[in-house]
Amino acid sequence: MAAKKITMQDIADACGLSRNTVSKVFNGRGSVPEATRQQVLEKARQMGYRQLPAAEDRPAVHGRSIALLTLCMPGRNHYGSNFISSFANRMSRAGYTLMIYEIQPDEHQDCRLPANFVLENTAGILCIEMFDRRYTDFICRLGLPVIFSDTYARADFSAMAGDFISMENTTSSMAVTSRLIELGARKLGFVGDHTHCNSFYERFNGFRTAVARGGLTLDPNLCIVEPNSAPYGEAAWLVERLRAMPCLPDAFVCANDYLAVHLMKALKCLDLRIPEDVMVAGFDDSPEATVAEPPLSTVRIPSGEMGFIAAGILLDRIQRPTLPYRCCYIQTSPVWRSSTR
Repeated sequence: MAAKKITMQDIADACGLSRNTVSKVFNGRGSVPEATRQQVLEKARQMGYRQLPAAEDRPAVHGRSIALLTLCMPGRNHYGSNFISSFANRMSRAGYTLMIYEIQPDEHQDCRLPANFVLENTAGILCIEMFDRRYTDFICRLGLPVIFSDTYARADFSAMAGDFISMENTTSSMAVTSRLIELGARKLGFVGDHTHCNSFYERFNGFRTAVARGGLTLDPNLCIVEPNSAPYGEAAWLVERLRAMPCLPDAFVCANDYLAVHLMKALKCLDLRIPEDVMVAGFDDSPEATVAEPPLSTVRIPSGEMGFIAAGILLDRIQRPTLPYRCCYIQTSPVWRSSTR
């Protein structure tokens, strides 16, 4: 018995779409969201439809923009700067244009897209410096391919309808902390709001795990973990936090290099020597880590390579919408400089 010929109506029924929408996908006429287009093509492949359009893995005439959504555009010293450059370069070679949208406070509060965001022209979304669960859930419900670079602290990845990429945080933070203990540190403090984002949370977890494995007790009074909105960039504020401690730690592990560099300035205001009196380590290996005095021990993030990989994950998602969601960690490595002995 001859196999039943698959029709556009069969594909439409299987996708829960109108035949007209499916017809637009195959004849290239009219506007169809890229996620819908890819859903139709994937279902057609599964059902054995023989009249797939040529060059099906190339973007359609519509939906050739990739939206970068952020609450705070990363600066030159942020890992995201190289990440975005590499990501945009690979997406451009694949035929897409990166559109940058900085979410305004009212849009963030109301879970709205920017007024100039055109959903039908958008093939996928990159979220960076977006650490709010409500807005993350809102983005996931748009039905577009999306990849998050870092996310909110203690994220539930099993409930996130999108791909995720991050630098590896826990193991490197453990390695840095363990090395400080080997160098003689017995009292250690952490600097940074570990509830600010998932990467900070994982770095803090690595820190406290290493302290426990070293047979030491973590004293919360030796940590500066106020909310991220606190004036961490002001030496006078940090000096107050240091003076309020019952004693100074032998070493501080900081959630990133920005915090570490400003902490070193505050320690110098107290006439403390680094690393002789207090050792300091950061995370990111930003440009400021090498010009700090003394140069900062930190953790290197391969941010350019990370952006390249993120683009590949998003391209896969655009071309194969039904793939299982991925949670990808990129290996990082400690870098030892003069801020530690």
